[in-house]
Amino acid sequence: MQRQTARPALALALMAALVACSDSSDRARDTAPPEPQYLSIPQPAVAAPPDAGAIALLSTSFDLAEVGYEQQEYFISGSASAFTNLGELGSDGRWEVEPGEQAQYRTRIVVYRPQNAADFSGTVLLEWLNVTAGFDTPPSYGSGHVEMLRAGHVWAGVSAQIVGIEGAENPLVPLHLKAAQPERYASLEHPGDSFAYDIFAQAGQALRRPAELDLLNGLVPQRIIALGESQSAGRLVTFINAVHPLYNAFDGYLVHSRGDGSPALAQAPQVDIPTPPVVTIRDDLNVPVLNFQTETDVIALGAVTDRQDDSDRFRLWEVAGSAHGDYYSFVAGRADTGQDPYFAVVVEQSAILGFIQCERPMNAGPMPWVFNAALRALEAWVKDGTAPPAAPRLAVNDAGDALLRDSDGIATGGIRTPYVDAPPGILTGEPNGGDPFCFLFGTTELFSADHMAARYTDQAGYENAVAESADAAVAAGFLLPQDAERIKAAAALQWQFLYDSCPLCAAP
Repeated sequence: MQRQTARPALALALMAALVACSDSSDRARDTAPPEPQYLSIPQPAVAAPPDAGAIALLSTSFDLAEVGYEQQEYFISGSASAFTNLGELGSDGRWEVEPGEQAQYRTRIVVYRPQNAADFSGTVLLEWLNVTAGFDTPPSYGSGHVEMLRAGHVWAGVSAQIVGIEGAENPLVPLHLKAAQPERYASLEHPGDSFAYDIFAQAGQALRRPAELDLLNGLVPQRIIALGESQSAGRLVTFINAVHPLYNAFDGYLVHSRGDGSPALAQAPQVDIPTPPVVTIRDDLNVPVLNFQTETDVIALGAVTDRQDDSDRFRLWEVAGSAHGDYYSFVAGRADTGQDPYFAVVVEQSAILGFIQCERPMNAGPMPWVFNAALRALEAWVKDGTAPPAAPRLAVNDAGDALLRDSDGIATGGIRTPYVDAPPGILTGEPNGGDPFCFLFGTTELFSADHMAARYTDQAGYENAVAESADAAVAAGFLLPQDAERIKAAAALQWQFLYDSCPLCAAP
């Protein structure tokens, strides 16, 4: 009897245990993972600059009011942290860091915003200003300003690094802020680039959470995207891998023309915290990243070693026929308000704003036009989850130290446009010679009249080839329709002015 009564009791106990286990498992499956806990980004103080001098920024040359925009500069200040690593900084970018030493700073941020609130897209683009020349420049704005302005985005540029304020030992020209406008910028102070990552995050916070003095003048941002070119792109790679998981600071990132590796997490006078020679962007992000690369970046700057596969949160675009710096972004495009097809004409020009003289004509190719498409694609990705198209990689040799080129010398693979598939010449990202920085500006070599005639027969043949290639690039998602129409209209001008006096050749 005891055994008979014990068996049901045991069975009941086992059933209860199984039910309990089942309930626990079901609860585990039904419970969503906890939301990540992010650190609060310090809110900087915002102030107006002194009523002295003028805003110092080598930007576009047209009056912003012509396109319905206004410009304003602010000073932001507070206490910024340097960051220290909690483990090894591996090549996969999955870094764990924490805030460390703190220091006071005071820097500036320049804002271009629509004059009419109804024209605002809801998107703010914050650029990490580039200081490679020894002073602040906005190369991502220079390349993509037409798309930014016609879309109604706010653009802002922040002096995140010390060189922009205090200058460098051997600048291209002494245009750092305290030299360009000493009375206006005398109060600025920067504790060093170990603190630049936090300063950049706080600039984004000032845009997202307005203080009494509102950087956006009442405009309400729906999304803030960070971007930066060249060394600023490298800084963004370190920021994305190390700081974004702490702060969740931005809604997306456009890494524009990075080289290999990425800058140190901390540097002198703080204890140096170097990053690996090969660095990819971490694959566990909660926001999208689009990495936009030119021929120069892939080979001359070594980024071929840091290539990574596309994923749910990452796209890599490599553009055939493009250079790290080019004629549009640094010379002619400064006057482009988005209408004149002359800006899409390929010219041979070797001088850059009177500062730089290169041995050969610099690249005058497709980079800005594809960059416009990248801006729109990333904004859509952030806004509604529509991922940009995947792009083919530029073709490289087995050693990974040179691009594969066709019989004319034009790169194969990569994103294709009329500049390489219906070309008026040979456009490359190969290093140029001459003054400092010329190695970044690529080359242009226009075809001879005989070569053009053999290739296209006549002007109509050339125009048809350009139109066919432009339409294909639009269909693939790598050119915007508005820009394709300008490129098509430029084909007739290209043919007519290719060997005569070209109005763009004398552009400022």
